[in-house]
Amino acid sequence: MSALLIKDFPPELHRKLKEEAARHHRSMTRQALALLEQALSSETRNAAELLPKPLKPAKPVTLNNVVAVIREGRDSGKGRRPE
Repeated sequence: MSALLIKDFPPELHRKLKEEAARHHRSMTRQALALLEQALSSETRNAAELLPKPLKPAKPVTLNNVVAVIREGRDSGKGRRPE
């Protein structure tokens, strides 16, 4: 049997899945499979409709913008690991 590992599972989505599984007297795995099967077998939807619409940047993203954001992050100390 195949397996699926979901990394960085959002805590709020995990909570909702757990509640939904309990409501249907299923394990979380069985509930996730039921939801996936329902979503992917529906003739009125396709997989692309299940995804959020892509975000469009307010202004064009350039190399200079990216470099500036990286430098800003470094200078602010965000993302640094505690020593």
